[in-house]
Amino acid sequence: MPADPTSGHDDPPPQAALLRDTSYVNAMSHFYRGELGRIMVWRQRLDVTTTWAITATSTIFTVAFSLRDVPHIIFFFNLAIVSIMLWIEARRYRFYDAFHARVRMMEAHFLVPMVMQRAERLEGDWRKLVAEDLLIPAFKIGALEAVGWRLKRNYLFIYLVILAAWLAKVFLHAPHPIDSPGSFYQALAVGQIPSWLVAVVMLGTFLGTIGIVLFVARKFVGEIHEFGTTARSRWRI
Repeated sequence: MPADPTSGHDDPPPQAALLRDTSYVNAMSHFYRGELGRIMVWRQRLDVTTTWAITATSTIFTVAFSLRDVPHIIFFFNLAIVSIMLWIEARRYRFYDAFHARVRMMEAHFLVPMVMQRAERLEGDWRKLVAEDLLIPAFKIGALEAVGWRLKRNYLFIYLVILAAWLAKVFLHAPHPIDSPGSFYQALAVGQIPSWLVAVVMLGTFLGTIGIVLFVARKFVGEIHEFGTTARSRWRI
């Protein structure tokens, strides 16, 4: 449709009109602030579970090394507590990541055009994606990936410290001096619990932990700025 000759210029494109719509800009600004506050709450919840895991580990370390009669399989209990905290934190991380994806979408497609005053950057279906996610919220990453990221960022180090403490407990409080691999293997037995079961549990836990970390590190490039999973493929910035 030709421009109105009396206007002296062409009508602004719809994208440019959005930048001039005060109601739209105010609504999006408040929406952004609300989503930012929401992800900060979930960020704090992640810190709480990590603190619980560290506190429980420190308490068990104190008991294990203060009392010689406490068997080294107390670290099995330690591993169980840390694993529960890891699972809870991974679930919380999925919520954090879902809301964080909305925030990044608005930062890239709303705030950047506002800062640069380039309305053409508002083009695309990002508004539709955000609206659909508000109607039907969905996680952007899977449970295994969330576990892998929390392992890589925090829990791998906790598991390694537990492994080192377990080995120290075995060497320091063994009923007989450990001077060979065979004597170390025999020292793993506790009461009716055979050495092979203790070795399988410990090695299985730590090999599985390292395997998950390596899998996530190879398959997924980045935690924040990469949107590479199938569920997140439409959420590219």
